[in-house]
Amino acid sequence: MKEITALLYHDFTALDALGPLEVLGRLPGYEIRYASLSGGPVCNEKGLTVETEALGSLGRSDILLVPGGMGSRKLALDGDFLAALRRAALESAVVMMVCTGSALAAAAGLLDGLRATGNKRAFDWTMSMGEKVLWQRDARWTRDGKFYTAAGVSAGIDMALGFVADHFGRERALSIAEGMEYCWNEKPEAGWCFKEHGKIGKMK
Repeated sequence: MKEITALLYHDFTALDALGPLEVLGRLPGYEIRYASLSGGPVCNEKGLTVETEALGSLGRSDILLVPGGMGSRKLALDGDFLAALRRAALESAVVMMVCTGSALAAAAGLLDGLRATGNKRAFDWTMSMGEKVLWQRDARWTRDGKFYTAAGVSAGIDMALGFVADHFGRERALSIAEGMEYCWNEKPEAGWCFKEHGKIGKMK
């Protein structure tokens, strides 16, 4: 059985985690685990509580998923969390980051010299977390080696389907998208599909 570890923290964004997990959980032979730095219940920014295991108690993950959310602002300055994230990411076969989860990975020094993206409404702050990262502002998602990054919230679903296409074939990705009744935006360079509606504001 292969292991998917979702690394959660207080005030994470639910769809950042659950969207990709809905995709990945449809792959045969994968088991999902929920982790946090210290374990125990973690409450997201909309009041969803998830029981988690301590990250350090878990072994190597085949896929490590790091969501974004307002809680990432505090954790980007938390040395203990960043060190634990770095260790877990380096031990994982694949690392996926959604939204400001990319900022956490950048702050941990995981994305230096790699192409990455993040939430468009918080992009300037995300970039400030890693000056050596090759930030792709207009990308919907990116892949550089074992690291996948996605723009805001729903883009994580597109990224996860992109992972499925890379590792299991495009037909498998399309089948999963159809089963979810989800319209897959399969072009990673497509950017934010609403940008023509006006200037994208910044997250406060």
